[in-house]
Amino acid sequence: MEPRTVVADVADELARRITAGDYQPGKLVPSVRQVAEEFEMNRATAQLVLGRLESYGFVEAERGKGFAIRDVWETGGVDVYRRLFRFSIPMPDTAIEMFRDIVEVERTLVLHALLRYTSSAPPIAPPAELKAGIGELELAAGQAVPDLRQILHIEIMLVRRMLTALGLPMQRAMLNSIGEMVLEVPEAVAAFFPSAPGLHALLWRALAAVWDSGAGPTEAQLDLFENLFDAYHQRVITRFTELVGGVGERVGEPCAATA
Repeated sequence: MEPRTVVADVADELARRITAGDYQPGKLVPSVRQVAEEFEMNRATAQLVLGRLESYGFVEAERGKGFAIRDVWETGGVDVYRRLFRFSIPMPDTAIEMFRDIVEVERTLVLHALLRYTSSAPPIAPPAELKAGIGELELAAGQAVPDLRQILHIEIMLVRRMLTALGLPMQRAMLNSIGEMVLEVPEAVAAFFPSAPGLHALLWRALAAVWDSGAGPTEAQLDLFENLFDAYHQRVITRFTELVGGVGERVGEPCAATA
């Protein structure tokens, strides 16, 4: 998470307005003078705000005119999309649509990594740091009030190490971006735990047992795993919909376990 400063807070507010459509693409964002007056700051600080907004990728400087608003939904890259998702949370329909896309990419990446790593022939010996990570996950999940953000971070780290062992750097980079998007939003983090976090630890320990056996999973086991994996992600989307749509309780930090 970025450190909070006046510059970051005001830049985020302007970015939220662009996300919500309050400022239209191609138009000029409020000038340095207007930003300084609205947010009661000096012009030097207001200039830093607009520079920060440009670094976000939400505006671009036009000589002699000011900062023009980019069509961030159409042309934004991964980093812009990450901010759009964070700023979309007050707009449930938009947030849910974006989260569905994020979950679909995450599901594909993680399922591919788990199946390929677990089914590889000859078996890939689990590195010591992978087993250590599973132990760390079990410890975190066993806390009286589990920190869901910490647990999800550990799981991302585990998949990242599997992708490294498989020699898949592009997939690892994509997973890192997805992880950043999700870990910044408490509702998204909580959604990945529609049931007790201890079940996540049990799954990883079961996978470790398959790796240790060296025999690999059977075809029936693979089919069952894929079906359970798909059902789990449907529950993740449902939980997120509840959280941002007002059906469930909004989540703050630190995260608490969801039964």
